[in-house]
Amino acid sequence: MSKWKIGLVGTGWWSEKHLGAWQRIEGVQIQALCDRDPERLAAKAGRYGVREADRYGDLASMLANADIDIVDIVTGPDTHVELVRQAAAAGKHILCQKPFARNEEEAREMVELARAAGVRLMVTENWRWLSRFRTIKRLLDEGRCGKLHAIRYIHSDYYTPRMRPDALLPQPFFREMPRLLFYEMGAHWYDTWRFLFGTPSRLYAETASVSPYVRGEDAGIVALGYDDGRYGYMDMSWATRQKLDAPLGEDVGPVHLEQMIVDGEDGSIKLYADGAIGLVRRDGGGESTVLEAHPLDHEESHVRLQSHFIQCLADGLPFETSGEDNLTTLRMIFGTYESAAGHVPVYFNREEREAT
Repeated sequence: MSKWKIGLVGTGWWSEKHLGAWQRIEGVQIQALCDRDPERLAAKAGRYGVREADRYGDLASMLANADIDIVDIVTGPDTHVELVRQAAAAGKHILCQKPFARNEEEAREMVELARAAGVRLMVTENWRWLSRFRTIKRLLDEGRCGKLHAIRYIHSDYYTPRMRPDALLPQPFFREMPRLLFYEMGAHWYDTWRFLFGTPSRLYAETASVSPYVRGEDAGIVALGYDDGRYGYMDMSWATRQKLDAPLGEDVGPVHLEQMIVDGEDGSIKLYADGAIGLVRRDGGGESTVLEAHPLDHEESHVRLQSHFIQCLADGLPFETSGEDNLTTLRMIFGTYESAAGHVPVYFNREEREAT
């Protein structure tokens, strides 16, 4: 194949990351775009040189007329099953935005649709491809911490209290989502946690709705346990003033300040809110800088992610975030809401679950 030809569905805010990455990857061509909003479609098509004949108002028309190999779905989860069904039936490989599905049943259906059609399906989970988390993964694989004891992951933002009705938001639908923080961002966090530390055996969650401007939860803490004695927690909030190191400005958008501390027998890894990573040696006597401070590199994360997708298609290798793998991430997401609603632990080991 001379070039992989991409047909992208959904030309909204985040599609810029996808299209910018496709434009930079060798052996890839942005062939067609699809969106129900003709003005938004025309603007994005003009920006990326997609001719008028390859602009479509629905996926069925794009599949029937465009010369494409891959469908890149950048729409909300309520549309995913039908779009995956159409793309799979047309024999196209699929990259699907997170959150993958509204429930586990839909996710399993999409995995089966792709399997039955003989096409590849990967979920767009870009957080694990951020340079800070690739660096932490490298340090863990090198054994720099030794046997792990504890993981602390903290996400700080003062976002939802600023979502006044008159505020312009990049994703205004956040206001009406009944499940917000651990659905929208939990897809990132749990996937990244599993990438770094493996899937835990159980979790216990407490969540809260702080801002009057959103329906769903915007803060929470999750304890995660492993059968080998490791433990960790996530302390996540879009409604905390914990890290207001700089003026927020007039524009209302996410800041995503994240910290992580990984303690092990031989050392500790420290991710700072500015993106710097330090490594503390076993005796606690010194800390060396492994990665300098830097902003979240979303654009580069998408280049890495989408390059991985293309490479795996070309070589027949497994995806890091296949649809099937994402079933476990979704179990953790929905387990968070189950735990918080019932004030009970949720087990990911079938025998333990049945014993309760």
